[in-house]
Amino acid sequence: MFNVLGDINWLAVLVAAVVAVVLAGLWFGLVIAKAYPLALGRDASAPAPTGPVRSIGPLVCTLVVVLTTAVLVEALDISSIGDAVVFGLVVGIGFLTAMTFQIAINPNFPRPLFYGLLNAPYFVISTVVGSVVLVAMR
Repeated sequence: MFNVLGDINWLAVLVAAVVAVVLAGLWFGLVIAKAYPLALGRDASAPAPTGPVRSIGPLVCTLVVVLTTAVLVEALDISSIGDAVVFGLVVGIGFLTAMTFQIAINPNFPRPLFYGLLNAPYFVISTVVGSVVLVAMR
């Protein structure tokens, strides 16, 4: 069932990953840019911490999520756009949103629910769009 790596359209994985990175840039850089530091308990005017892990880490994580999505799309033989949307919603809400809140519910996040509400929509949208891209290019 999971011997599908040879069936994956790697161009579709690349396109879906690029789309997710662009969506992340728009979401985190524009839509929630001012609210995000507040969710983390930081001064909104202070510069965000930088470094290689903070720059490259999200790209690697995004690629892993898209590749995992591609494996599941192939293994589950998802072939219609409607099923791709449903699959994206199930994964985006059932796994990624739940994990976003799970990660935030610890003493290091002063406003865990606010953090989750800011982040969850990106994960749902990017997973739905990524699933649609992967199925459309299948």
